[in-house]
Amino acid sequence: MPPIQDHPLRYQLANELHARPFPNMSSPSTVVYLAFKQPVEAVHRDRAKDVEHLIDLLDRHGAAHPKPGATHHSAQIGRHTLKWEQHTEFVGYMVYSSGVSSRAFDPVDFEVFPTEWLEQAPGQRVTSLIVRVEPRPAAQSLATALQDWFVPESLAVSSVLDDGTVVAGDFRIDPAGHMRFALFANKDTDTSRIGRVVQRLCEIETYRAMSMLGFSRARGLSPSIGGLDTHLSEMMVEMTTGQESADQTLAQLLTISAELESMGAQAAFRFAATGAYEALVNQRISMLREERFEGYQTFADFMLRRYEPAMRTVKSTEARLGTLADRARRAGELFRTRVDVERSAQNQALLESMDRRADQALRLQTTVEGLSVVAISYYGVSLVSYAAYPIASVLDLSKGNLTAIITLPVVALVWLAVRRIRKKLH
Repeated sequence: MPPIQDHPLRYQLANELHARPFPNMSSPSTVVYLAFKQPVEAVHRDRAKDVEHLIDLLDRHGAAHPKPGATHHSAQIGRHTLKWEQHTEFVGYMVYSSGVSSRAFDPVDFEVFPTEWLEQAPGQRVTSLIVRVEPRPAAQSLATALQDWFVPESLAVSSVLDDGTVVAGDFRIDPAGHMRFALFANKDTDTSRIGRVVQRLCEIETYRAMSMLGFSRARGLSPSIGGLDTHLSEMMVEMTTGQESADQTLAQLLTISAELESMGAQAAFRFAATGAYEALVNQRISMLREERFEGYQTFADFMLRRYEPAMRTVKSTEARLGTLADRARRAGELFRTRVDVERSAQNQALLESMDRRADQALRLQTTVEGLSVVAISYYGVSLVSYAAYPIASVLDLSKGNLTAIITLPVVALVWLAVRRIRKKLH
């Protein structure tokens, strides 16, 4: 039996399922995470610069380079483990190591990223965070740590993955410019489960930060949308009253429609990406399988109260922009219909005027034809008279009598000739 021929992408696509394994972390551990994004055209950025920036960091520690075309890479840099991932709009760096500093969330932990290396980053920081992984202490000690490390007003704490760990965070940026998350693991919680929880925390914060870019865009568009909405409503009233000329109103409608279409096209990707990131945030939270811990709000509760309103604002702005564009489009169609009706009425009046003028022209033509018969007959009688003068002398007729005799036949012949020509023309 001949061998089965594989699709050229079979192994590549199968390996993609295992391309981004979860890190294995022990307790205690320290994790620092950093994400960069290009300020504009992040989707179409030069991804080679991301790889160059990664290689610069790897070369500082003599670590192996990623494979050509790789979108993820893991390496050992000193006593730390680096996990790099390249996404559609951003690049994420996760560095973790065993042990924790004596000072909780010490900014020194972030010095694993050299200052000059950070300054050369091909993009801007979207988020940075420190995750402190510790063995789960007694209830009183854990409560004291939460009170000392986080802002109580926005603190979210949950027991996750069947009470294997307790995670906490307040989603606030500390004086060093980083967000803080804490993970308290049970003694029997294995390293892979700790790594999965840490990975989920980093993803929740990163996707939340990325989705909030859509909120910023929506908030920036709201004044313009409000102004266009008011202008469009005023124009609809003017259309009803007919105070302004049709051409001027139609030109204004076309301007509003073009502006709305431009705004919608520019914001379409960001709004769509915001919806995708929001779905990922909610999915990652649900995968933690949260349980309420000692009366604290869960991460899902925090997102429902603090995050969902922003996402609803984005959705409402997107819907409002689409609705306003449809209104402008319908108003333009209605007004074009009105203009067409007015032009049809004008054309009808013009046709009636042309009919009246044509009737007048026909009457004038008939009058002219009568005069032309007289004029032609006059010249015809003169010519025939000259031709018949010899006959008049033979018949002993005077010129006057001869002219009188030939006048009626000549007029009759001219009238018949003109009538025949007119019938041929019509």
